Amino acid sequence: MRRSELLSQIPMFSMLEKDDLESLASVTVEREYEKGRVVFFEEDSGDALFVILDGSVKVTISSEEGREIILTVLAKHDFFGEMSLLDNQPRSATVIAVDHAELLVLRRRDFLMIVKKKPHVLIALLGIITARLRKANRQIGNLALHDVYGRVARVFLEMASQYGERQEDGRVAFKRPTHQDIAGMIGATRETVSRMIKDLDKRGYIEVSGKKVIIRDGFSREFSHTG
Repeated sequence: MRRSELLSQIPMFSMLEKDDLESLASVTVEREYEKGRVVFFEEDSGDALFVILDGSVKVTISSEEGREIILTVLAKHDFFGEMSLLDNQPRSATVIAVDHAELLVLRRRDFLMIVKKKPHVLIALLGIITARLRKANRQIGNLALHDVYGRVARVFLEMASQYGERQEDGRVAFKRPTHQDIAGMIGATRETVSRMIKDLDKRGYIEVSGKKVIIRDGFSREFSHTG
């Protein structure tokens, strides 16, 4: 697929006309990152936006004790690094490839040229940033109000909503993060997360198939409002 077609699938750029998409695509650069490779570190200087063409990445920060805290996991057609495009400040988090990731890189100067011509791109970006802030607020509430069991369930609900694929039987499947990554998202240990997932499977809420999780009927009703 051509870069311009890929960019048209990104909500922020979906309203651009064909010529604008072609111009935007012409100034982007493709990069590949193997599993575990750091795309950038927290406090690095930031002058680029990254669009995920394939694969996934995790956005992390470090606690005072040096423990990795996972803010989110992003997959195909998501983007990251947008804050530095707006404030030209250092990176606020570290981004690491979860698996082999193919990224499209857009420099700040080129993004600003597009915004000058098409201000609605900036409006769309602000809308996306607002949605991410709302999600962050939900995550804070999840950590404060829910037990570990509920936190794991909420992570699965979020991932099913964002990245799930509807199966023929109506169930929703998505690629499961590692138990360690889930632990980093919810402030628990890997061993605790493993126990919670086994229990969810045993109780019939989910089915774990290799690296995929399949959400069964009743899971959303049970956990969408309570932890």
